[in-house]
Amino acid sequence: MNNPQAIDVLIIGAGPSGSALAIDLVRRGLDVRIVDRSPHAFDGSRAKGIQPRSLEILEDLGALDDVLAGGDLYPKLGLHAGPISVPWKMFPHTEPTPDVPYPNTWLIPQFRTDRALHARLGELGREVKFGKELTELTQDEDTVFATVVGADGAEEIVARYAVGADGGSSAVRKQLGIGFVGTTDESDRVLIVDASVSGLARNRWHMWPGLGGKLIAACPLPGSDMFQWMIRLTPDEKPPQEIGAIVDRIHSHTRNRHIQLHEIHWKSVFRPNIRLAKHYGRRRVFLVGDAAHVHTPAGAQGLNTGMQDGYNLGWKLGQVLAGADPALLATYEAERQPIAAGVLGLSTEKWGGIAKLDPSSMKRGKDEQQLSLTYYGGPLAPADGDSGNTGTGTGTLRVGDRAPDARLLGADGTETRLFDLFRGPHFTAIAYGPGAAQDLELLDWPTTGAPLKRLTVGPAGGDGRAFSDSENTLRGAYGLTGDTLLLIRPDGYIGHIATRDFLTATQAAVRAMTPRTKSRTVSQPSHTHPGPRATE
Repeated sequence: MNNPQAIDVLIIGAGPSGSALAIDLVRRGLDVRIVDRSPHAFDGSRAKGIQPRSLEILEDLGALDDVLAGGDLYPKLGLHAGPISVPWKMFPHTEPTPDVPYPNTWLIPQFRTDRALHARLGELGREVKFGKELTELTQDEDTVFATVVGADGAEEIVARYAVGADGGSSAVRKQLGIGFVGTTDESDRVLIVDASVSGLARNRWHMWPGLGGKLIAACPLPGSDMFQWMIRLTPDEKPPQEIGAIVDRIHSHTRNRHIQLHEIHWKSVFRPNIRLAKHYGRRRVFLVGDAAHVHTPAGAQGLNTGMQDGYNLGWKLGQVLAGADPALLATYEAERQPIAAGVLGLSTEKWGGIAKLDPSSMKRGKDEQQLSLTYYGGPLAPADGDSGNTGTGTGTLRVGDRAPDARLLGADGTETRLFDLFRGPHFTAIAYGPGAAQDLELLDWPTTGAPLKRLTVGPAGGDGRAFSDSENTLRGAYGLTGDTLLLIRPDGYIGHIATRDFLTATQAAVRAMTPRTKSRTVSQPSHTHPGPRATE
């Protein structure tokens, strides 16, 4: 360990949160290492629901095709009461719209999600180093020092920043001495089993409820003969281990001896941890995913919230490493911790309702989809931040809200999705109307850090702008009533809205999110450029 050269970011933990963060950082050109103490990638189905907002993130990161290929829509519930099975629509199945391209929760076992993210990371020239366990973590004003131990001995890794994505028992969080506030109910345990099954229809997510919170459920895993079984154990019950004992437990509860388990692929005992880290980091080390918050499985929120932690943190780390004010990193906790607190409440309420056989607890809708989560009122989107000068919202959106998709027509008549134009590590500025377009050309942007893609959009019929909103999908989704300049953050949330005084107001918002370096000024507006361009 002779003075290793510092990398940009070390990520400890290669689940969905750490892997999504690694992809985002690598595509920004950063020097990243990602290590995991496990000997290989995760093998279980555990977190099996991908919410619509997370599907949008996966599309941006380049992993969506593999995720869609490895999953399917959720089937209806089949609620069993003796010999009777009642179909129950747990998830609303909705058709895509121009502003919400992926409206349905996607059923996919976690091991396939992990592998899709790892494959994407491999395409970018990085791979997870498994079998590397963190044993020590220290830091000074400029650097993080980590010791990891593997089969080949101890290694010291030096990084400018580090991120703990290493789960609920996070070694990083413990090294930082950050409290993990909440409860763990040791008497409420669930045996989760991935098994090859026969004698059970695959067109239903089967549930056999019982009195006193007793429950067995079996969800078919797409593209396989497996079901994920959830067997709620009684307080003093010893979890069955062998396949025969598990089958006997299922038969005794379901009264259906046609069900047979042929091979167990993975199993685990789950205890409902409900915990939230007091802080999301300390100085140069941050926490994402289960290292920062753990939930009950109800509502499929944990994996999705964790992946979005990484998506929020990634662009901010990139900007600060390029010279932005380090205060930008403080906005990570300020934006994400309240989201996790809300999710904890939602999933806990759903979990408790299932134990009481409350039918409403089995319904899933907008609250779980995470499309309406907002950073409005936070440090980058203060509710009173405009002081009456520009307006913090449109007819439908406020600063800090998710930026919807839309369908635009290019100058050649080709239809383009707005999300296709957002895709990548850049900021996007949308000028709607000629006044906003003129000021957009004058907007000053730094030469370092994330670039800016400038889009000009005219109303139906076009007016010489690069894109036209002929079907009013942009105007409708964004609530536009006149000239508007929108700044979209790299994570797909609205960073600023200006409906007047476009240049001055937007420039002030830019300063809070970009490097403090001399930037290139465009001195003359041009109204004839053929399409979007990124400031170099």
